[in-house]
Amino acid sequence: MAEVLGGRAVRQVRLLLSVLKPGNHVPYAGPAAAFGTSVTSAKVAVNGVHLHYQRTGEGEHAVLLLPGMLGSGETDFGPQIKNLNKKLFTVVAWDPRGYGHSRPPDRDFPLDFFERDAKDAVDLMKTLKFKKVSLLGWSDGGITALIAAARYPSYINKMVIWGANAYVTEEDETIYQGIRDVSKWSERTRKPLETLYGYDYFTKTCEKWVDGIKQFKHLSDGNICRHLLPLVQCPTLIVHGEKDPLVPRFHADFIHKHVRGSRLHLMPEGKHNLHLRFANEFNKLAEDFLQ
Repeated sequence: MAEVLGGRAVRQVRLLLSVLKPGNHVPYAGPAAAFGTSVTSAKVAVNGVHLHYQRTGEGEHAVLLLPGMLGSGETDFGPQIKNLNKKLFTVVAWDPRGYGHSRPPDRDFPLDFFERDAKDAVDLMKTLKFKKVSLLGWSDGGITALIAAARYPSYINKMVIWGANAYVTEEDETIYQGIRDVSKWSERTRKPLETLYGYDYFTKTCEKWVDGIKQFKHLSDGNICRHLLPLVQCPTLIVHGEKDPLVPRFHADFIHKHVRGSRLHLMPEGKHNLHLRFANEFNKLAEDFLQ
């Protein structure tokens, strides 16, 4: 990869590959299987597919965790599933269609895939009989959360997002292109995702994701969801790692400017995976905001 990218792009891509590495993998053991004593896993039919989710906690406040590209609840939110306050919150971590254990179907990326994910996420929580939910969305999951909050304002209580962008720039496109060929990834980074998906599906889906996200670059202003930001009504916390080379600060500033009443919190040492690297700090921040 170093041979085909400039120095800054290399650093950006290496960081992206490092944060894509899954955490502790918990094998899927079938519907309603118990993982230890506190986390359950199941699948439920939503919008023509069977969506997988993990659930923990017994609090009245429902919180949905939305993962990033190629992500799932178990790979993207280990410290949140384990440590968010289970007396205050009922935490649900979902696998979007085509990701994690929400397969079949294979993941695809039509132009409206973020809108589709937002509808799936909301309909999942309604199927699980939650009357209102808060959203914690990372990266692609943050984009999905913004759309869900704009499209279903009466259903969303509060929202925390980080690593999200409302549009795509040329700089973003360069980073995306740099991760397209997974054979150039290090084995340490590649192997856990191969284990989860199998090499062929992992390779194909990464390529499809790059093509899918690049579609927005050709729209006016690279628009993903910038037109929806003024429609967000819920209290919103935007967290940004000041050392995140994957999502530049201007993306967080743009969302902050256009989501009325939102709060921007900067983490000086945070990178793209700040909720994993600084899990205790992030969890306290999220809990304080959600209460």
